[in-house]
Amino acid sequence: MTQSIANKIAQDLTQFLNAFHSAPEVYDDELDAQLFRWNADWLTDKSRKVWPPRGIPMFSPSAANSDARGLYEKARGAKREYVAQPPHQGRWKKLGTAIGDLIQRDIIFAEKHYAKLCGEAPRFVFERNDRGEPMFENFAKKNHVVNRAGTTFALSGKPDGIMLYTADDGKVLRVGLEVKSKQGSYSQTSGFQARKGPKDDHVKQTYCYSEMYGVDYYVILYVNASKKGWTMTPEDFAKTPDILAFGLHITDAMRAEVLDHFAGIVSAAKAGTPPKLDLDKWTFLDFKRAVSLSLSEEELAEIQRMVSATLRSSLPDGKKRDYAEALAFIEAVRAEESAKEAA
Repeated sequence: MTQSIANKIAQDLTQFLNAFHSAPEVYDDELDAQLFRWNADWLTDKSRKVWPPRGIPMFSPSAANSDARGLYEKARGAKREYVAQPPHQGRWKKLGTAIGDLIQRDIIFAEKHYAKLCGEAPRFVFERNDRGEPMFENFAKKNHVVNRAGTTFALSGKPDGIMLYTADDGKVLRVGLEVKSKQGSYSQTSGFQARKGPKDDHVKQTYCYSEMYGVDYYVILYVNASKKGWTMTPEDFAKTPDILAFGLHITDAMRAEVLDHFAGIVSAAKAGTPPKLDLDKWTFLDFKRAVSLSLSEEELAEIQRMVSATLRSSLPDGKKRDYAEALAFIEAVRAEESAKEAA
């Protein structure tokens, strides 16, 4: 029953956004100015900054499904590594942020203008913090300290939104919002993707925010910057819409899954027993150099055997290339460090 409620919330959010985005665009200088004032107040008041806690490991919700070896190195004090990226990746990430900003702004605008434009009260509004600001991004940022399985760590982050949803019976439910962009192809929000469900990375991220903000319902909203065309028939749009929402009812068991995972990382870091490196998660690993140098000779040999077997397999060429590039990076970093030590 509760998952059916989550599905209904996702369906209603889709209808809500489609109705608002089908109406004439709203211009409201006063409301735009208020948004700027809220942001300016936060940016200029240093006492409102939320810094990572000192003395205990800190994890971001977005890391809930990251490579365990990288999280282990982070818990042991490794610093995030920043490397040069292709320019298209930089623009891709910035466009993703802008898409989230767009949805947040439109929900704020809909709170004021939806009834007049669409003929009914909006089902979704943002919850407000104690200053009257909408609960998203910096206005909702927090550290949430967790004591679990003999460990202490913090979840630190800022959600895309904590909303108030009015159900058909008038009951108001608190619902989390996670906005994700798709930019590669219009098919990434198609009916086929709807049947596949949301990505595990994104689902586990919502488990963390559920724990941090005490919400049991969450919507993951995929917004596609790629469209099939400017003109589409209703049938085309039904098959390849540019937004796709998934509703989640998050249980204590789901929250326990991610909390136990982080607790296990902290315990491993204290004991000095590193988890195995997962090459499938290498691309978005932020501690590549630290991991490369910490691998034992036995671990390196195992990775070399695995990559060799992969290259001889029938796996897709993309996976073979990713594995080979990961191994090449690891070997290059280790060779560079050996040369320094020998000098």
